[in-house]
Amino acid sequence: MADHFSRYHPVVNFAYFILVIGFSMFFLHPVYMIISISGAFIYSIILKGEKGFRFNIMFMLPMLIIVACINPLFNHEGATILFYLKNGNPFTLESVIYGVVSSTMLITVIMWFSCYNCIMTSDKFIYLFGRIIPSLSLILSMVFRFVPLYKKKIVTISNAQKCIGNDVTDGNVIRRAKNGIKILSIMITWALESGIETADSMKARGYGLNKRTAYSNYDFMTRDIIAVTIIISLGLFIIVCSILDITDVRYFPTIRFAGFSTINIFSYIGYFILCYTPVFITIWEELKWKYLISRI
Repeated sequence: MADHFSRYHPVVNFAYFILVIGFSMFFLHPVYMIISISGAFIYSIILKGEKGFRFNIMFMLPMLIIVACINPLFNHEGATILFYLKNGNPFTLESVIYGVVSSTMLITVIMWFSCYNCIMTSDKFIYLFGRIIPSLSLILSMVFRFVPLYKKKIVTISNAQKCIGNDVTDGNVIRRAKNGIKILSIMITWALESGIETADSMKARGYGLNKRTAYSNYDFMTRDIIAVTIIISLGLFIIVCSILDITDVRYFPTIRFAGFSTINIFSYIGYFILCYTPVFITIWEELKWKYLISRI
């Protein structure tokens, strides 16, 4: 299934990710967390396919388990004592649950950021902030671009050195260290040259000048107006719910959080719609496309 949310205006994309990432970082309410992590999981699979599924299962799931198991060893708060450790400290149910919650929050934010990196390209970022903060937007866009580029380049350099017998796995420890330093030196040299070429190229194009015009490949259409209105409205609604303490939760000494009153259910539904907005848009566009094809 092809993603359609990325085709929306950068303002829509950026507003969406600011809200869902921010809410995922600060809301530890279990219902909100389940909605957020499921939305991030499904959307990452839509964006990355099988690769995204493998990453979520093979990397995120072990991280969740490890953090959940480590937390009770250092956090001994809570009223429900399951047993005592050898050092005499209690192993509590609340600390276990809080460990699960903390690790869930961490991997949820990581998954949302992985989706952000797929959608918010350097072109979109520069389009949004190029005129406001041209220097900072250029630096950030270069960082987002160069991190995967450097990773790919160092693999290329390592393979080239391996062909001439300078692999980091060959020889004794000293030889391996020399080969590794040589690869790193080549990488740094290439990075500096690339940075200078990029800076000269941007300067030649007049980047950062006050009177410099900018080409925009993005049109703010009716669908973008509708989408950003819905996203911001849902975000404001969730913020109001947070002010009313609907999103509050307490894990120590006992677990207590808002239940399923009418206003709470509406807040859950609103947050569900917000987190699943890209999924709903993709499904709607796919159904509309199939309907139009069937009419031919």
